[in-house]
Amino acid sequence: MENKSLSFYFNLTMFMKIGHFRYPAFIFCLLLYIFIVSANLAMIWIILRERTLHDTMYIFIAFLSINSLYGATGFFPRFLMDFLSDTHLFTRPACFTQIFVIYTYLSNEVTILSIMAYDRYVAVCHPLHYHSKMKSKTIVALSFFAWVCPACILTITINMIVRLPLCGNQLKKVYCASWNIVKLSCVTDTVNSIAAMLGAVAVAVVPFGFILYTYLRIVVACWKGSSEVRGKVLQSCFPHVISVVIYIVTAFSDAALSRQNLDEINPFVAILLSLECIVIPPLLNPLVYGLKLPEIRRNIVVILSI
Repeated sequence: MENKSLSFYFNLTMFMKIGHFRYPAFIFCLLLYIFIVSANLAMIWIILRERTLHDTMYIFIAFLSINSLYGATGFFPRFLMDFLSDTHLFTRPACFTQIFVIYTYLSNEVTILSIMAYDRYVAVCHPLHYHSKMKSKTIVALSFFAWVCPACILTITINMIVRLPLCGNQLKKVYCASWNIVKLSCVTDTVNSIAAMLGAVAVAVVPFGFILYTYLRIVVACWKGSSEVRGKVLQSCFPHVISVVIYIVTAFSDAALSRQNLDEINPFVAILLSLECIVIPPLLNPLVYGLKLPEIRRNIVVILSI
């Protein structure tokens, strides 16, 4: 058992043999990665360049784009290499590094969305006290929560997974995922299961509960306001709501897939569902904010007209 658990490689078994179609697929994924990088870099550059966008809401939007670049870069380069390779072996250090990057990306996404929800809540429900509540110290504290807390929680969780004795190295995934490694464990460890559950609650359930609470308060505040006020609130909050919905749908698809018997699911469908949470938010977020927020849209039009 000890020799098996010390296997230095993980084998990703979810890649399909598609023959010569892998070259068009490689080009499509490469173009997708280039678009994600370009769109998010453009969003960050526009926010940094335009002084009128040096506001709390736009700082948090830039955080989303930075996180998208982080997550996409942690996934796409290796994924593109695997497209052109006949073997899909991952060393243990590389695998756990990718797990850390992808899961911190996913956790950062939800914590950033939660601090954006708080920002909208203060702007709508306490507009006269917005600048006193959203001071520099508050923004720094919220940024610390969004970036550092998920990394600390996941460091502890991954450290526990690394110590598990494993009785195999076959991962039914196109990237390294913690739950798939836990399923290879030779023992049933109640402590690790409880720790994993508490970690999931800390980085997912609590932020989503907070987002739901803030938007209930925003809806109540809008209900009492005029139609003009509701229109302005809808304009500023709608992109954020879309981002939250996109994240919930894609994260739920991946979580549900990891609990299914993949032998009973079409491999192509399984691959698409497993990639949603990594590909769709970085792809759609800059489009949503770029097209829906007039301040950003105006700057995009100016740049394109030069």
